[in-house]
Amino acid sequence: MSRLEKAVIAVKSSSTGDGCGSCDVRCRILVTVCYLCMMLSVAPADLARLILFALYPVLACAIDGVSYGRLFLRSCIVLPFVVLIGIFNPFYERTTIFTIAGVDISLGWITFTSIVVRGLLSMQALMILVGRHGFTAFCRGLRSLGIPRFLSTQLEFLHRYLGVLLMEALTMRRAREARGYGGNGLTLKSWGEFAGQLFIRTVGRAERINRAMLARGFNGSMPSWRGNEQSWRLSDTLMLIICCSAFVLLRFVNP
Repeated sequence: MSRLEKAVIAVKSSSTGDGCGSCDVRCRILVTVCYLCMMLSVAPADLARLILFALYPVLACAIDGVSYGRLFLRSCIVLPFVVLIGIFNPFYERTTIFTIAGVDISLGWITFTSIVVRGLLSMQALMILVGRHGFTAFCRGLRSLGIPRFLSTQLEFLHRYLGVLLMEALTMRRAREARGYGGNGLTLKSWGEFAGQLFIRTVGRAERINRAMLARGFNGSMPSWRGNEQSWRLSDTLMLIICCSAFVLLRFVNP
């Protein structure tokens, strides 16, 4: 199985999640928002307190029966971006904080590590949320919490058309292989032609999908299926109170 085929399967599976969400998706969204607010508000130099927030994804994976090692590896996709954000900190913040084995550790390295940890933990929290309930349920939960419908609809369409783009790319790749164009790689000129054709095919497919939706009565927002949505229970309230209290304590109480 090629990497493109794996990407198509991953996008399709992320639409519905693993189907084992035991709590209301709105509860998970509120818990995740509280976690991100408390974790991201930690001072950049307070790396020890920031590392304590790693307990949440570890415990969440243990409760959901998911391998944290696999989650960690998948979250490393954001590493190039967060490294690019903080790579210059060691050159500008040279105040020595402490010394290890004769090596001075400056404030810049502390803040750089803090940026990397924040990026990884944020990505892991979002992956836990979407991986458990699915991106479609996540968007519906946002609408239930009062997020503007056009925003949640655009997010859902963005995810949907990502799958369309990958499917068109996979179709073109299979067509090229079936015609035996020789070699597995593409020249620079071929990449340009491939990207142009992919854009044209994707736009055409999107227009056909849009016409089909309009013919079925689409009015600018996705419909709600009340019968498939979970109801808010007492366990959701208890989970929200316990988790948010723990995050606030980690943020404001020095352990």
